Amino acid sequence: MDRTTTPIQLLPRRSGVPRQPLAAGSPAPLDRLGRAVHDLRISVTDRCNFRCTYCMPKEVFGADYAFLPRSELLTFEEIERLARTFVRLGVGKLRITGGEPLVRRDLPILVGLLAAIRTPDGEPVDLTLTTNGSALRHLARPLREAGLGRVTVSLDSLDDEVFRAMNGVDYPVAKVLDGIAAARAAGLANIKINMVVRRGVNESSIVPMARWARAEGLILRFIEYMDVGHSNGWQLDEVVPAGEVVAAIDAAMPLEPVAANYPGEVAARWRYRDGDGEVGVISSVTQPFCADCTRARLSAEGTLYTCLFAVSGHDLRGPLRDGATDDELAGLVDGIWRIRADRYSELRTAATGSLPKVEMFAMGG
Repeated sequence: MDRTTTPIQLLPRRSGVPRQPLAAGSPAPLDRLGRAVHDLRISVTDRCNFRCTYCMPKEVFGADYAFLPRSELLTFEEIERLARTFVRLGVGKLRITGGEPLVRRDLPILVGLLAAIRTPDGEPVDLTLTTNGSALRHLARPLREAGLGRVTVSLDSLDDEVFRAMNGVDYPVAKVLDGIAAARAAGLANIKINMVVRRGVNESSIVPMARWARAEGLILRFIEYMDVGHSNGWQLDEVVPAGEVVAAIDAAMPLEPVAANYPGEVAARWRYRDGDGEVGVISSVTQPFCADCTRARLSAEGTLYTCLFAVSGHDLRGPLRDGATDDELAGLVDGIWRIRADRYSELRTAATGSLPKVEMFAMGG
């Protein structure tokens, strides 16, 4: 398969669930393991201006790689309608992702549409966005004014040489820091920073990043290097376990555990013993949290994935464009969620690493 010309759709989409209208007032669905759907991650594009080594390595996704044509992307109105469907079923948190979501033209318009959504109880949803920060200087204020509540910025090191190597396009760390400053100036509160830690690459940045985030009043979350997709060359010995990350920080700035903010929160929380700030660790590899996973993922072309490590998904764009009613869409998603039994990280073995998993940027990691 020629990866420079093959479209992003790696596997045929499936539904396998009949379209049955869902009656108003029906109870929120639980999957086969008793998990509700609380978080929806919405990818608005499969494109990105970075080529991070752990997500979209430039050796695979080069200049000639064929990303989705615009006609295959969900429109903002279609995204809004599907988001309303998920909120009806119990979702209270919407996260806009990509690829890099800020490369999608007119994104503040979508933010405005999503910010207007209310839960069945009349409450606003928690609307947030994950970005590499490169366009925040120009877009932070318009996004905030449109109704964006929070932002998470991916930043894997303060060391410029390390950061440039990891992002794959020689992008300077100073510009990301400037984007974070712009987000704060725009009034985006509770900014979080995500750092993927890969042994032999950036583990020396753990403590410096923690010191910086603490001084800046930012919440830093360390993410174990994961076997998402099948193009990043993942090896288990390159994983820096969450316990090792916590120990390194604790040795420099003592930590103590903190309870989760809500059931299903992915990051295990630790606060500094002097009360000045906190960090989080996301340990999908060494301490799987599948049993509490409440996340669904909607790809840019309208495929629903019920696990980050999925090998296939369920087509929602087809029924949507074929004229499905709101009740029919809700019934379809309800049925998909009720048969969900994903727990990849609990079952991870050497063999699962070779599965043809959908790339993270394709589903909205």
